[in-house]
Amino acid sequence: MTELPPKQWDWSDPLDDPSKAPPLAQNSYKPGTVPTPNAPIGPVPGVISRSQWTSAKPIMSREAYAMAGVARITVHHDALPSTGIRSMSDSARRLESVRQSHVRNGWVDIGYHYSIDPMGRVWEARPNNLQGAHVKNQNEHNLGVMLMGNFNEHAPTSDALNTLDAFLAEMMRRYRVPVGRVFTHQEIGPSACPGVRLQRYMVATRAPSGRLARA
Repeated sequence: MTELPPKQWDWSDPLDDPSKAPPLAQNSYKPGTVPTPNAPIGPVPGVISRSQWTSAKPIMSREAYAMAGVARITVHHDALPSTGIRSMSDSARRLESVRQSHVRNGWVDIGYHYSIDPMGRVWEARPNNLQGAHVKNQNEHNLGVMLMGNFNEHAPTSDALNTLDAFLAEMMRRYRVPVGRVFTHQEIGPSACPGVRLQRYMVATRAPSGRLARA
């Protein structure tokens, strides 16, 4: 695979018009309910495309559902060591390994919509017009964002965390998702994901004085 430099982010998207979406009340989501979708799904410019890491397509003969809008966002880790991930090729191999594992589970594709590697690069994973497979019984209108690493074993890199805050803030603006609808896996499903260190960071960044809450 040819090494490509990280792309400069350009978040403008003429296909998205979040201004037409109705406002959503802060913290109005309750686990077990599905909020009304607030904006149409659109492409995210500046993200490394799926074609850079796989030629495989989602297996549409399996049970697949349209995403039909984003109303919440959930953060994950892949629970795998990330100390050896530096190049784009390293990240591409990791994503393909995760995709193959998820397909062996009988899923349509990799479960997450986006992934962030330790160098702070954002990767397109599952096409965002398809509902994900990242929180059991909580995937409707739920955008899945995965950081590469096992954050029970080590801390996320500062590059990954800086990108995570910027990316989440942009998704919140784009789809009118308030900070009260940004979750970690363990907050809406029985799981230790995203690990104690990333969980601790997510609590801090969503607090009133945190970076994400102030974005």
